[in-house]
Amino acid sequence: MPVEIGKKREASFDDPLGLLSDCHRRIERFLGVLVKLCERGTGVTLEADERASLEASLNYFRNSAPKHTADEEDSLFPRLRASERASEVSAALARLEGDHETAERDHAAVDQLGARWLSDGHLNDEDAKLLRETVARLAQLYASHIALEDRELFPLAGRILGASELAEVGQEMADRRGVAGCASSKATK
Repeated sequence: MPVEIGKKREASFDDPLGLLSDCHRRIERFLGVLVKLCERGTGVTLEADERASLEASLNYFRNSAPKHTADEEDSLFPRLRASERASEVSAALARLEGDHETAERDHAAVDQLGARWLSDGHLNDEDAKLLRETVARLAQLYASHIALEDRELFPLAGRILGASELAEVGQEMADRRGVAGCASSKATK
C-alpha cells in the first residue's frame, strides 16, 4: 500500500482502541463507495472500476467487518461490563450491540443485492430502490454508532481498562486475524 503524506499512521494491535477506531475509517470508506454507487444509479451497468469498488466493498463487509464486531462484542465489551464502572457503559453497550444486529441484517441484504448487481450487470427498479434504502439506513446507523464509540466509549475504555486488559484485547484481535501477537501482551506473559 502506498504511503500517503500527511495521513495518520494506523494503530497496531498494541493499541487496540486506536485500531478499532482506524477500522471505523475503513467502514466509512467502504460504505462511502456503496453510497456513491447507489447515487450514480443502481439500475445502470457498472464500469470496470465501479465493479471492482463494489466487489471490494462487499468483500470488506462480508469478511473483515464481522471481525471488528467480534473485537468489540467478544473482547472489549465483556471487559467493560466486568469493570468497576460497568454501570456507566451498560446502556451504551446494549445500544451498540443492537446496532450490530441491525447492521448485520442490512449487510446481508446489501450483499445479496450487490452480488445480483455484479452477476446481472444491473438491478431492476424494486431491487435498486431496496439497495439504496438499505445503504442509506446503514450510513445513518454507522454515523451515530461510530460517533458514540470514537468520541465516548473508546476514550472511556482507555481510562477504565488497565494496560494488561488492553493488551489482551489487542492479542485477541490479532488472534482473530491469524497474525503475530502484539509486543505488549508478550511482555506481560
